[in-house]
Amino acid sequence: MVVPLKTPVALIIFKRPETTARVLERIRLARPSQLFVIADGARPEYPGEGEKCAETQAMIDDQVDWDCEVFKNYSSVNLGCGKRLPTGLDWVFEQVEEAIVLEDDCVPHPTFFQFCEELLQRYRHDTRITSISGQNVQLGQFSIPHSYYFSRYNHCWGWATWKRAWQHFDFDLAAWPEVQQHHLLHDILKDADAVKYWSQKFQEIYEGQVTSVWDFQWTLACWLQNGSGILPRANLVSNIGVGADSTHFTQTRPDPHVNLPTQAMEFPLRHPRFVVQNATADEMTHRLLFRPPLFKRAQMKLERRMDRFLKPSLKREGSRISL
Repeated sequence: MVVPLKTPVALIIFKRPETTARVLERIRLARPSQLFVIADGARPEYPGEGEKCAETQAMIDDQVDWDCEVFKNYSSVNLGCGKRLPTGLDWVFEQVEEAIVLEDDCVPHPTFFQFCEELLQRYRHDTRITSISGQNVQLGQFSIPHSYYFSRYNHCWGWATWKRAWQHFDFDLAAWPEVQQHHLLHDILKDADAVKYWSQKFQEIYEGQVTSVWDFQWTLACWLQNGSGILPRANLVSNIGVGADSTHFTQTRPDPHVNLPTQAMEFPLRHPRFVVQNATADEMTHRLLFRPPLFKRAQMKLERRMDRFLKPSLKREGSRISL
């Protein structure tokens, strides 16, 4: 007998019925009692996108066939992937204190939901913890004796958080000048290479050069509260968002961490005794996600130049990295 999920689930959808169906299939297995659906509107300059958005939204009515309260926040205009998710989560956290968040291309292992629910309850009032993620990008290269570890990172391909943490989110990074002035990233990261990487990203967002992201802002919000993320020992979520309809990833420029296999989380959970960030694991994550090998960086730079040459009419607002 399946025990229905007590934790609300927030699902972000847009125009991809195929990937949305796979995510909904996993949500149906968890049978949450509340489902909050956040949808962006179609872009009028893209023919046929309105029909795809409508088809994706209709799936909610067709496939949510268990005892569930469904709440809908559908935008009539296109807000873009940078603003749609955070404005949607603002709406969610006006109504609930905690939620599990899935985008329409993030397919979770069935054990992901129990993992999030148990840890949401365990750390509900512990302000040292700001997020729980189902994503692990290390492909078994780093082993830990517990079910999860504490990290400076808050990966967002399948995650959960509380209203108490989300309230600190700031899309415009208003605090960034003060962070720079007082060299706070040095205190937070204690790594010159990481400081350089993140300073560049935050500066681009603050200046408005990049408007298509929200996850970098969420990371800084957590850091400025001295918050830690929880990451599982094995990967619990696979991002399948590569294809013609993908906003950030294409077949010609895929992300190496897309389509990672998932593994089951074992229960009962083995909890770490101490709430201390795992610096060794974080350094590995930094190398894998944010500082690829030199030859890979050169390849990525060349691909970006080719994209601009081949698609001069398309304005690229920035690339997305899974945090």
